[in-house]
Amino acid sequence: MSRPDAKVVTKWTRNVPGWRPRVTPVNLQEASEAQLEALQVTPSNTKVSDYVLVLAHDVETLKVRSPLFNGIMYDAGGLSRAERELGAIGASMVNHCIYCAAVHASRHAQIEKSEEVTDKIFAAGAKAELSLRDSAIFAFALKLSKAPSEAGPEDMAALKEAGLDEAEILDLILSTALFGWANRLMHVLGDPVRTGDGG
Repeated sequence: MSRPDAKVVTKWTRNVPGWRPRVTPVNLQEASEAQLEALQVTPSNTKVSDYVLVLAHDVETLKVRSPLFNGIMYDAGGLSRAERELGAIGASMVNHCIYCAAVHASRHAQIEKSEEVTDKIFAAGAKAELSLRDSAIFAFALKLSKAPSEAGPEDMAALKEAGLDEAEILDLILSTALFGWANRLMHVLGDPVRTGDGG
């Protein structure tokens, strides 16, 4: 867990910051049987983060949340993994969730084996010069996150013109909407903090 005096990160970065919870995470050594059962299904399946350990205070929600997250972000078929990450980045930037934007920008760069797209996005935001397809995806994620009621038929048409089919558009809507919710949880439950030199 991060030190209490760690500095909060306020600028976009691909270097994933630490996360300082405001609610004490569940201690795995003291977790109930129900909490341990819910914690078996995590997005990474390799490490239980402090964030997930905080969510374990609400077992019923966590039992639904983790499979839902995995299904939306990792299921085979439909929108590519990198493009789902692009939707998550768009939502996180609108909601100014530094931690989520960093995690998903880092994943996008790893998947694509290139930092070019995320460099452009962090430098120019909505004005970033991207490929036709990436531009349509990112613009839609921004618009849906700012005001869902304003995303309409013309936006669907723009996505289709960029080459997305209906299944891919659904995946984009789901990945973007998922982070409209996840960003708000992150904001309320903790802060992104510097690691290494005081984090």
